Amino acid sequence: MISLGNPWALLALPLPLLVWWLVPPYRQNVPALRFPFFRRIVDAAGSDASEGAVVMRRSLLQMLTAALVWLLLVLAMARPERVGAPIEQQRAARDVVLAIDISGSMDARDFNAPDGSVEQRLQGVREVVDSFIAGRDGDRMALIVFGSQAYVQSPLTEDLQTIRDLLAQTEVGMAGPHTALGDSIGLAIRTFEASEIQQRLLILLSDGTDTVSRMSPVNAAEIARDRQIEIYTIGVGNPEATGEEKVDLKTLQDIAARTGGQYFYAEDGAGLRQVYERIDQLAPRQTETLSYRPRQALAWLPLLLAALIGIASTVFLALTRGPAGKAA
Repeated sequence: MISLGNPWALLALPLPLLVWWLVPPYRQNVPALRFPFFRRIVDAAGSDASEGAVVMRRSLLQMLTAALVWLLLVLAMARPERVGAPIEQQRAARDVVLAIDISGSMDARDFNAPDGSVEQRLQGVREVVDSFIAGRDGDRMALIVFGSQAYVQSPLTEDLQTIRDLLAQTEVGMAGPHTALGDSIGLAIRTFEASEIQQRLLILLSDGTDTVSRMSPVNAAEIARDRQIEIYTIGVGNPEATGEEKVDLKTLQDIAARTGGQYFYAEDGAGLRQVYERIDQLAPRQTETLSYRPRQALAWLPLLLAALIGIASTVFLALTRGPAGKAA
């Protein structure tokens, strides 16, 4: 389908006619000398007399060429364009940040896999989180890992395979042996600052107690709530342990409650998988559909045609130049 991007330009089509009708022709008075016996002088000189000034009439070709070129120029100003069939694209209507604890306590081998084997906590978490990411196709996600410090492994992106690859390469202790829970929330808040989407979800997984954060987890949760960030917390540690290896379930519950999110506790791989399935139910994937029509500019075609017609008519008139007639 062909459409005009600037159809108002067509109002300029009758402009030459208005100029022709309303603007008087240019006239110039010049001094002249009249000879009452001019004809005798010419006969005596043996010359052929001709009018000293003539007004050349425009030929039909010139008139048609000028009209056609003007029509093409106005058409080019109207910006013709080819409009293609509608194309629909889906994009995430919400951004998700995963914050994964990789402190030293995640090295404990007490995590029960679905097949009954016992494996490292981080290994079991990685397997479940990887399948969760794989099922979020079309969402924008970011990955944060934290220990003594919190680090952005991947900013918000739709390339979920990259996030899965980075998660697979994550090892215990890469971010330090301690647990900076509050700093991980603060870093997630800064990560969301690059997002223009209002619906924001942080999934926070930890197996320890915050001891080294510069900002307390509760205060960080208050700021997240003010920024309309919903936090789902997951505890995977041993609540009966001591020191940093004891998962602070109360703090995780408080964080989730302050932001309108949900708190979960998973004792093994099967439980963690159920947690992520429950998160999918509570916070299903949200998308928005964008529809647009591709447009291809065609203004160059009438411009090219006008140039070719103008050049061709000029060459033709130059080759066939002769008197086109005189005004009466």
